[in-house]
Amino acid sequence: MVVSIGASNGSNLQVTEFILMGFPGIHSWQHWLSIPLGLLYLLALVANVMILLTIWKETVLHQPMFYFLAVLAVVDIGLSTTIMPRILTILWFNARAISLPECFIQIYAIHTFFGMESGIFVCMALDRYVAICHPLRYSSVITEGFILKATLFMVFRNGLLLVPVPVLASEHIYCSRNEIDHCLCSNLAVTSLACDDRKASSIFQLSLAWILIGSDVGLIILSYALILLAVLKLHSAKATFKALSTCSSHIILILFFYTAILVLSSTHRAKGKVPLIPVLLNVLHNVIPPALNPIVYALRTQEIKVGILKMVRLSEVRK
Repeated sequence: MVVSIGASNGSNLQVTEFILMGFPGIHSWQHWLSIPLGLLYLLALVANVMILLTIWKETVLHQPMFYFLAVLAVVDIGLSTTIMPRILTILWFNARAISLPECFIQIYAIHTFFGMESGIFVCMALDRYVAICHPLRYSSVITEGFILKATLFMVFRNGLLLVPVPVLASEHIYCSRNEIDHCLCSNLAVTSLACDDRKASSIFQLSLAWILIGSDVGLIILSYALILLAVLKLHSAKATFKALSTCSSHIILILFFYTAILVLSSTHRAKGKVPLIPVLLNVLHNVIPPALNPIVYALRTQEIKVGILKMVRLSEVRK
């Protein structure tokens, strides 16, 4: 354990770095996890870059819904890149030490990208609501200016409101253990090492995170409730199916994203009995959605599927 003498009192020790132990209970063979995790990260990068290039090159995709999908792809790349290089470094090179500032920055980045992804889902739900419930006003409401403002709002909302999370974590005194039984700087895992009272800050941080996620979930549920009411009023089965099919990809991603949060929260209580499960789920929840999101849209959205096939054929012709 690496420690240094605290400035305030020579008898107090203040750790200068944390040690990320990796996956609890399987330290001896956890390096094998680098294969599936590395492949998932590579898939996330390639798939999201492919989505971005397709939307950029295909003029038919220059529509609000696909612009929001492009923003989601950027957020997914940021979210997975925040954790995966560090995890792969631990698994490949056993480079487990991380400085306190770097650890708190990672906490901030994870929470910010996570909140931004939730916020983009809200924007996409609003896009579908206006498109289905107010189709005549769609082009005047969902403009490029609206997309830019909505994206910037989500960036600043999460970027500013989540600043207290790493700040409060950094205010604690870490004077004894510095080994984190995790492969990334999870807020709860880090603050559990604090020597001083952390109850108040933990309650504040968890409340802030759940208020943000809760407000997003509430807006998404409201949007789709109004969409469902509008669709039920349609007298044509074909029109009903067409309206719902435009939301199918979005609904699949939303259900996976928020269901994973609930599963992760519930399994965190079992950490004392099976510590590996919440750690593994935490990692997977930060890498599977970035890999899954572009695949779902590519498979279920005809315009994107056609655009990707065009790019693949064009690359083959050039070869």
